[in-house]
Formats: sequence, structure tokens, C-alpha cells
Amino acid sequence: MKSSANNEDGRRNFLKYIINGGLIGFVFSIFYPLVSYLKPPKQEEVEVASVSAGKLDEFEKDSGKIIQFGSKPVILIRTQTDKLLAYDAVCTHLDCTVQYKSEMGVIWCACHNGKYDLSGKNISGPPPKPLQPYNVSLKGDEIIISKLS
Repeated sequence: MKSSANNEDGRRNFLKYIINGGLIGFVFSIFYPLVSYLKPPKQEEVEVASVSAGKLDEFEKDSGKIIQFGSKPVILIRTQTDKLLAYDAVCTHLDCTVQYKSEMGVIWCACHNGKYDLSGKNISGPPPKPLQPYNVSLKGDEIIISKLS
């Protein structure tokens, strides 16, 4: 009688392993595609030395505009005094895109109300470090943005 009981326990354990393994496989087959879909694909960074941002008369005084610099966004600001500034447009806190708020005179991140002054330094909110600056030059009336040397 004991061998019959051991035999049934062995079968039960075997069935438990098979059913549990099947359930784990089923759950994995459902969640893996969901997680893969939510995770963005890696994009190769496009290396560029400089880009043309447009003509000077296209930018109003005291305004800002996002310009594509390869695969990265750069914010170009034309101040009230006609000075041109360019910074990396990605917040140093959580990689949100920043924008220029002319009424406050700051570069602002809407994600967590982070603020940078016009020299790119973080002045309030959670951003841990300043924005990366870029060179801005004029060739005729064309605005050229390039990386710092």
C-alpha cells in the first residue's frame, strides 16, 4: 500500500511541476511582449558638427525655438538684447524637453517645474546640473549652431 501512495505522490508532484511550468510560461508569454512594446528601441545617435537653424529674421526677439541637432533637440533663444544662445534642450533631471518662458526670462522644464537661467545654470527645481551649451554664430543672416570645441 505504501508504494501505491508514494507512486501517487510522485505523480501529483510531477503534475504540479508541469502545471506550474505551464502557468509560468503562459504568464511570461503575455507579459514579455507587453514589456518589450513599452520599452523604446535604442536609436543610434547621429553625429553632426553643426546645423543651420534658419535666418535671423525668422526669430522674434525674446523667443525660443527647438532645433534638431542630429538626433538631439537643442533650444535656440534670441534674447531681448538680440543675443543668441543655444543649449541642450533635454532637462538634466528626467530627460524632458525644456522650453523658453519669455515672461519669466528662464528656460523651463514642465515635468517637475525645473528652471534654468539664460546661462544654462539650474536655478530651481530638481535638475541636478546645468544644460550643455552650444556655439551660435552668424554667417550672413543665417544662424549656425555647433558643438563647443
